[in-house]
Amino acid sequence: MDAYEALAEMGVFHKQAELIRGFIVEKMPKSPLDRKLVRRIFRFFDALMKVGFVAFFEAPLRLSDSEPEPDVMIVRGKVSDFDTKHPAAAELVVEVAISSTALDREKCSLYAEANVPEYWIVLAGQEQIEVHRQPVNGAYQQNRLYSVGETVACESVPGLQVPVTEWFAFAEES
Repeated sequence: MDAYEALAEMGVFHKQAELIRGFIVEKMPKSPLDRKLVRRIFRFFDALMKVGFVAFFEAPLRLSDSEPEPDVMIVRGKVSDFDTKHPAAAELVVEVAISSTALDREKCSLYAEANVPEYWIVLAGQEQIEVHRQPVNGAYQQNRLYSVGETVACESVPGLQVPVTEWFAFAEES
């Protein structure tokens, strides 16, 4: 893990990459819709963060044998806690799936093994959020699909509720 981070800091990787189970994996290019959704989700979370929680986007999450860079994550702590190190745990990880749905679903076991309480996959084409909860022995025990018109109540971040419709309402934004 330290070697991977040192190589990344030296600029050895010419493209976006992340460490998954000991392998360096090239990240898929972002589409305009992907970029727009990630920005919207991060801004939504960042505006609602309470003391003791921090929202990050496209930042490394240091796990035992991996260092993925989820689209958005919420971690316990304050920003200054991560001035010299990457987060090693998260309360919620969110990935936006446009053309990466299969890969994002494969990451379920990665996050469950790391005991991330909730992993959400935003299914852009279907305007749905796939919610995975209750990690036990590397697998999520609860999985549910939320659609437009429903609200996802985050169980791992107190008071955080997401109206699915809001993430997919693409009115002009600043």
